[in-house]
Amino acid sequence: MSFILWMAVLGVVLLALALAASYLRWLPVTTSAVCLVLGIAIGPSGLGLLQLDLVAAAPWMEHLTEVALLFSLFVSGLKLRLALSRRLWRVAFGLAGPVMLLTIAGLCLLLHLLLDLPWGVALLIAAILAPTDPVLASLVQVSNAQDVDAVRFGLSGEAGLNDGVAFPFVLLGLLMISPRELNAATLLHWTLYDLLWAVPAGLMLGYAMGRGLGRVTLALSIRNEDSTVSPNDYLTLALIALAYVGAEMIEGYGFLSVFAAGLGLRQAEVSSSGSASVPAEHRVQPVVGHQHLEPDQAVHGDTAALDDSEVAAGIMMGDMLAFGNLVERVMEVFLVTLLGIVLASHWDWRAVTVGLILFAAIRPLAVYLLPWRTLLNRQQRLLTGWFGIRGIGSLYYLFYTLNLGLPVSVTRECTGLVLSIVALSIVVHGLTTQPVLARYPH
Repeated sequence: MSFILWMAVLGVVLLALALAASYLRWLPVTTSAVCLVLGIAIGPSGLGLLQLDLVAAAPWMEHLTEVALLFSLFVSGLKLRLALSRRLWRVAFGLAGPVMLLTIAGLCLLLHLLLDLPWGVALLIAAILAPTDPVLASLVQVSNAQDVDAVRFGLSGEAGLNDGVAFPFVLLGLLMISPRELNAATLLHWTLYDLLWAVPAGLMLGYAMGRGLGRVTLALSIRNEDSTVSPNDYLTLALIALAYVGAEMIEGYGFLSVFAAGLGLRQAEVSSSGSASVPAEHRVQPVVGHQHLEPDQAVHGDTAALDDSEVAAGIMMGDMLAFGNLVERVMEVFLVTLLGIVLASHWDWRAVTVGLILFAAIRPLAVYLLPWRTLLNRQQRLLTGWFGIRGIGSLYYLFYTLNLGLPVSVTRECTGLVLSIVALSIVVHGLTTQPVLARYPH
């Protein structure tokens, strides 16, 4: 009966969002904020229709958030079409590297001094909250592969990279919580394997797999003259799964591998398109159900002016983006609604102070003080500093740590602060995103 009820709630929420879409687009509020309110309304603090024991649900919640992140990271990689040699990538690397490290350090210090948390717990919570979100921040990220605005491109690249880059610092926080496990040998292992090996290994493996599989798929489609019948949703699932599992097998970070697989696949499309500046999916759009249609009826666009590789690439990119975006949106609705359901039971008022300092001081200062030179002007630095949206990535790391059997006191601190700050970010950033972007001229 509970499963039926959960499915009913999900259906009602999705129906409400679908019917209200034409109204919501004119309101200064994001879909995530609406889902959070709906979750609170049907949870124990509202109508009491649903309840959720987070400790008991932590194992499947970890995997649910993990799947949501994998699809979102892959789609994020597909949308970033610029070559890695372009200067704009320095914005993404700066945000996912120095800015994230400064954010972890500043938030860790704040939690220790303001809330008197032990250093290990403070570092763990800071690392959990460090990654910005690739799922909830769609309004401030690139909308398509032609978008090369410095703010949106930087935020997209950051969200794709820092979900994996934050992981070694989560592990370091866990080591510091257990003094018996913290010694010279474990610190050396953490430095060599969790930091210096796992990050580049995940990125290189995923990029190689994405680019290699993309080229092979396009070559086979052209050779067999079946570019319109390829099951690209299968290819999406296969590449996400293989990139993730492959990275884990070599002790690399799977999140980074999946993001890099999307990047590699996009570069395969760029190679097939030659010097064309317009992404393949903008020149050729697959018709729904094109796998079962004749080739001349399977796509929209001027296929006569394109060669077979460009047609195949356009169909592949269009299918993958549509499928990935669909899964991403459904997972976003479900997970944020769940957050609203459990929020009242785990709300921590200290998160208001910590969250506002994080949003309005620590993150903006870390961004503003970095020497960007001509990459970001003053307005762009302020916007990039403000849009450090926390979300599904932080929820995944929370459930990952809960499943390790931490002491009850540590579990309570992590759960209350993380859930409350993520919810606060959804509300604060959700209410300010559209008004702030309306003043941004790009």
